[in-house]
Amino acid sequence: MTWVTGLTSDDADLLTATDLGCRRGGRRVFSGVGLRLRAGQALWLRGANGSGKTSLLRLLAGLAPAASGRIDRQAPVAYLGHSNALKDELNVGEALRFLCSLHGPVPEEARLRAVLERVGLGRRLAFPVRKLSQGQRRKLALARLWLGEARIWLLDEPYDALDREACALLDQVLQDHRQAGGAVVLTSHQAVHLPGLETLDLSAAVS
Repeated sequence: MTWVTGLTSDDADLLTATDLGCRRGGRRVFSGVGLRLRAGQALWLRGANGSGKTSLLRLLAGLAPAASGRIDRQAPVAYLGHSNALKDELNVGEALRFLCSLHGPVPEEARLRAVLERVGLGRRLAFPVRKLSQGQRRKLALARLWLGEARIWLLDEPYDALDREACALLDQVLQDHRQAGGAVVLTSHQAVHLPGLETLDLSAAVS
């Protein structure tokens, strides 16, 4: 079994996955994957294309059933996939409020505006989503995570379409989230620079 464990032995597990297997289109993608995710942990899923990184994130998020194994979640989960899940007919403020409403209460206007300002969209509150660049769309989708209360963040290529400054900001937000008792599992084709970062290479679990 391919295992990765949390940084400490004292904290309660936020999420535990045991002997996970995944099948797609009748083909076994991976098997025997296990992990324990704890407060403050950052885990980078690695492996070749087709090794099941996105599939594992979706299993952990509860968006797809596992072919085998068990997942125990002890904290709320927020998932961000390749798609930013934005409605083009809305403006920036409306889109962010709508995304937040799907996952809990809509934050107060002052907090919402503060987060938009932090990601560089503070002056775009009434700007149509359909006119945003790909990088701006990614920032807006990430803003929803920062406004939520989920302790576990599952992020599929979160650095996609972000410039160097935005990548540095994302690094800081991820670190702040960990220090506040959260945890992060992510995929990325580019290098990830986070303190105490652990890796799980799915290549060993591919059939």
